[in-house]
Amino acid sequence: MTGASRTVRLLAASALALLGLLAPGAAGPASAADNGQWSVVPAAGRIAQRPYFFLAADPGGRVDDRVTVTNRTAAPLTFRLYAADAYNTARDGGFAVRGADEPRTGVGAWTRLSRERVTVPPRSAVTVPFSLTLPDRAEPGDHPGAIVALDERTVPGGRGLGVRQAVAARVHLRVSGPTEPALAVEGLGVRQDGDTAEVSYTLRNLGNVTLHPRARLVARGVLSGRLVDRRITALPADLLPGQSVRLTERWTGLPWFDRVRLRVAAGDRAAADLATTSFQAGRWGLAPVVPAFALLGGVLWYRFRRPRTRTGRRSRPDRGEWLA
Repeated sequence: MTGASRTVRLLAASALALLGLLAPGAAGPASAADNGQWSVVPAAGRIAQRPYFFLAADPGGRVDDRVTVTNRTAAPLTFRLYAADAYNTARDGGFAVRGADEPRTGVGAWTRLSRERVTVPPRSAVTVPFSLTLPDRAEPGDHPGAIVALDERTVPGGRGLGVRQAVAARVHLRVSGPTEPALAVEGLGVRQDGDTAEVSYTLRNLGNVTLHPRARLVARGVLSGRLVDRRITALPADLLPGQSVRLTERWTGLPWFDRVRLRVAAGDRAAADLATTSFQAGRWGLAPVVPAFALLGGVLWYRFRRPRTRTGRRSRPDRGEWLA
């Protein structure tokens, strides 16, 4: 098994969108795009170090740039360099990139590095130029990707498997043309477990630009009134074009018995959507008792609301009363 053929995942290490990429079993990143042993960052500009690659071009155009790989260890390290397309993981929407041997259609296919293999001396850095050439029919909008430095060494992993570590610098490419932001909230469902509800839903980016969604969960009961109204925090920081992620949100405090209407609303500055559903909340251990209470309530209502009739004789009404 080769680590290069496996999908490697970018860990969102900072709000600057520079992401450290690390295979399972490796040490945690010390900072963005840096696992403590080596780092991969855009080459420093004349003014300041760039946090990530932000590139813009027209269809058919070309962009030239440079990436710097720094070795922080006391021994030389050899890396395989490659560009990859990015996607959202299905599990939690995290930013991830394709493996070196997986199909490439965007940034991964359009990028050419001047060197695909580089050895960096101890405590040194090597800067590698690259070019990104767009096809004439490149679709407008965002095309996310990354420049990855994959360590050629294999370290022992769990269950006797070898692991190859990687770190990457994120690439944000915007192709000029119309932008069409669009977001959908789909498949809203609820599963009850005692007094806890697990709400599941899908966020889908239907447009051609990256979205930074926020979401809110609102639930009201017919009898209980407002049950929950709060912001959802477990969301992907970046929902990439054409990507979707299935998410869950739990809340505790379901009423003993009520009809609940639930809503999930999501969006950012460019696009928004919401989904609603209704469900019968209840502590099902009380199910046999509820009909009994309903029957008793009906009997009591009938008993006290039914008009009473008088007993004894009543004088015969005169003709005028009959006609009234």
